[in-house]
Amino acid sequence: MTLKWLAVVVAVVSLTSWVTGNVVIGVLDGGQLPLVVNLLALTTAGTAVILAVVAELHDRLNDRVSALTEFLVARLNEIEAHTGDRNTGFVEGYLLSHGQDAAVVPFGRRGRGAAER
Repeated sequence: MTLKWLAVVVAVVSLTSWVTGNVVIGVLDGGQLPLVVNLLALTTAGTAVILAVVAELHDRLNDRVSALTEFLVARLNEIEAHTGDRNTGFVEGYLLSHGQDAAVVPFGRRGRGAAER
């Protein structure tokens, strides 16, 4: 059972017990439940309702983030496939134009220090 539905059940049980208690005491004695009991039941129900709303909003946000993540992964895979093809062609063309004996130039430091070596 998810947090949202658990909070809804707590709210319903709390309000039902509050109404039932007040009706039974009202019919028998003509009064009502003590103020502390009424406040506790209403506070519990209110807190449970707020918790259920926040849980629902969290679920919706999580669904949207998941959808956005799936879209971005698909788009990045598409970009990678397109870019990989372009780079592969460039590297193959470079190697073909320079022959098999093309020198590999390692990356080094740039600036004055590299010219002095």
